[in-house]
Amino acid sequence: MPNAQCPMPNLKSKIIMSWGKLLQPDLVLGNSVVNLTPDILQKYHIKGLVLDVDETLVPITAANASPELSLWVKEIKPLVSVWLASNNLSQNRIGRIAASLNLPYIIGAAKPSRRKLRRAIDAMDLPVEQVAMVGDRLFTDVLAGNRLGMFTILVEPMINVGDAVRKYPVRSFEVWVSQALGATLKIKD
Repeated sequence: MPNAQCPMPNLKSKIIMSWGKLLQPDLVLGNSVVNLTPDILQKYHIKGLVLDVDETLVPITAANASPELSLWVKEIKPLVSVWLASNNLSQNRIGRIAASLNLPYIIGAAKPSRRKLRRAIDAMDLPVEQVAMVGDRLFTDVLAGNRLGMFTILVEPMINVGDAVRKYPVRSFEVWVSQALGATLKIKD
């Protein structure tokens, strides 16, 4: 009987595939967070949300939540548990935004670290797969959520109307690298 040899798996391909999976959001909303509807949450069996703050909920230059965001939070809060988790270290800024939305929050989350996100999930007392990490960044929000086994939702950044022409070189680079590693960032229904 001939001794058939299996080719050794290409380690480089495995590494690229695993990074592609870690950077792959479960849902690409293709719009801002306020377009995350109760129907979408129900469709994906989401019972909790961990929301990034800067450019997911408010432009980086904004000190307060918009009326549109406040209305969205009031609509969503009766349906799901909601926490804010920001890498921002400004207790004053993030605390003020969280207070205006009447939401618990974590600053200095150090995403893609999982440690502080676990605190929010534990406080919700929900299975991790029923909690969505929602953010505008692949290398922080999506990566952290996927590392924990959360449902991950990529949203478009919130920007000031006057900043609409501003480019997002870091986000563009993240998208390019993620796609090169195999992530597909197509908008899903």
